[in-house]
Amino acid sequence: MVANPSSKGRQTLLALGALGVVFGDIGTSPLYALKACFSGHHAIALTQANVLGVLSLIIWSLLLVICLKYVTFVMAADNNGEGGIFALYELVSEKGTRRKTTFMLIATMLGGALLYGDGVITPAISVLSAIEGLDVATTAAHQYTIHISCIILLALFTFQSSGTDKIGRFFGPVMLIWFTVIGIFGFTSALNSPEVLQAFKPYYAVKFFADNGLGGCMVLGAVVLCVTGGEALFADMGHFGRKPITIAWYLVALPCLLLNYLGQGAMLMRDPKTIINPFFSLFPKVLTLPMVALATLAAIIASQAIISGAFSLTAQAVHLGFIPRIRIRQTSEDNPGQVFVRSVNWLMAGLCIMLVIVFKGSEHLAGAYGIAITGTMIITTYLFWFYLRKVRNCPLVFAVLLTGFFAVFDLGFFIVNLTKITGGGWFPILLAGLISYVMIVWIWGRSRLHESLLKRGLEVADLEPEIEKYMLAKVPGEAVFLSASDFIPHAFLQHLRNNRVVHEKLVFLRVNTSSEPFLDVHNRIILKNIDKNIYWMTVNYGFMEKPNLSLAFVQSWNQLGISSTDTYFYVGRMLLRFNNEDKNNILKRRLFILLNSISEDPLDYLRIPADKVISIGTAITV
Repeated sequence: MVANPSSKGRQTLLALGALGVVFGDIGTSPLYALKACFSGHHAIALTQANVLGVLSLIIWSLLLVICLKYVTFVMAADNNGEGGIFALYELVSEKGTRRKTTFMLIATMLGGALLYGDGVITPAISVLSAIEGLDVATTAAHQYTIHISCIILLALFTFQSSGTDKIGRFFGPVMLIWFTVIGIFGFTSALNSPEVLQAFKPYYAVKFFADNGLGGCMVLGAVVLCVTGGEALFADMGHFGRKPITIAWYLVALPCLLLNYLGQGAMLMRDPKTIINPFFSLFPKVLTLPMVALATLAAIIASQAIISGAFSLTAQAVHLGFIPRIRIRQTSEDNPGQVFVRSVNWLMAGLCIMLVIVFKGSEHLAGAYGIAITGTMIITTYLFWFYLRKVRNCPLVFAVLLTGFFAVFDLGFFIVNLTKITGGGWFPILLAGLISYVMIVWIWGRSRLHESLLKRGLEVADLEPEIEKYMLAKVPGEAVFLSASDFIPHAFLQHLRNNRVVHEKLVFLRVNTSSEPFLDVHNRIILKNIDKNIYWMTVNYGFMEKPNLSLAFVQSWNQLGISSTDTYFYVGRMLLRFNNEDKNNILKRRLFILLNSISEDPLDYLRIPADKVISIGTAITV
């Protein structure tokens, strides 16, 4: 079968875009990863044997963690093309028992929160590392490092509203140049010291641990920096698709990364003094400033991978009910997975700039780096276990061996990174704890609210007697009452009991979010006739889709026999009041009321014309 040329061209463009957005994080790790192994709190002696040992650890970490775990296996666990820890949770949560699902939910929220922590640290450390390259050319720029970094970060986050697709088109060619340049100069350096190729033998990694003991284990805290883009790679899968990401990884990113690490290792074996900045030492002095400029661009792009991942993560969290509704804007008509979240964007921008000002240097930020990403890696492996057993029905032995193998690396990296807590590792843990707590409070509050409304609710079977009891007259026109459950909306009951009238035609409408990211339009609307001129309508959306009730009604007008001009939407407004007499969960209740107050207006979220809406308030004590 001959491949479709247009499809082939589209895949190539997506692969180039993925190179610019997805691989920026892992692509700039050579700026600081190898240097961190021989400097800092857990630095080891700079000997030829240790250089080969560290290189061997880096090489096999890339091959086993990124190639085997993420590209080969984890990315295959997509939820209809959508990746990320929340998408994976939705895929496996329905297959577990209630107890397991509760634990999975907590673990998933913690993993997502940790990824936000990584999303704040990555831009700060990447940009700082690149700007610090100016010190190789001149020390005069050192005092302006923080100022320059903050300006660049501000510009980066300002540019986010353009959308991932446009950013990818610009960043893709830049990253292609970046990978090509670092690969060529790495290859040139390695040619001058061909013995560095021995690092491909796992023997040197084993020997490294045998020679250095506990000190060698501590170096894993720096080695993990070379694989920190793995989770972002998975989270960004919905932006470009698995195939383009795989093509970009194997054809460009992986070979160039390996060549550069080998070149840095060869340089260190020839001249140990280059440990001051082994990456920039690969280039002739005349190219230092151009490489600093290119590295700065690459560092900006490195931040893009995790920022885009954070946007996808937020969209998933909103649709799954983990956090309040916030405004989410799709930035591509061709790819619904490409989104922009203004509030998250500027919150991350503020935290990134704060980190640069507080920590002042990349070597200090390296202490905060790693804990967040390794924690998320462990949780991904945990969820992947359920995917293998419950979704794919893999044999127990295979699932144990595969996830156990992944867990050895994940736990090894995580345990070593725990030693960085006092050196800055407290920041991602604190941030993840706060975000997780917000998620837990929101889910807890919504559950209590749902229970409260159910107590006041009316089942569909009891609707006719209720109407006969209270109705005095029928009024012309059509009314649509929004419901948050399978019960008759409380707004309708208030309207009926207070106004004593019923419209000639009634539609009770519920918006349902599916565990799939995108749904076929033919499965969008389910219509059920309750009684004469009374309907129950369910509109289904995937968790990556933005509801549009106006469009849904256009599609169902013929079935309902209603006109758009005479139809009004009745929306229940919950007015939450704090219960001063209840002394339990005071902080939780106050925080939930605050979160509810900042939640996006349902009219905007559901895309209902404001001039067609009638609000009915319901006071609820929390």
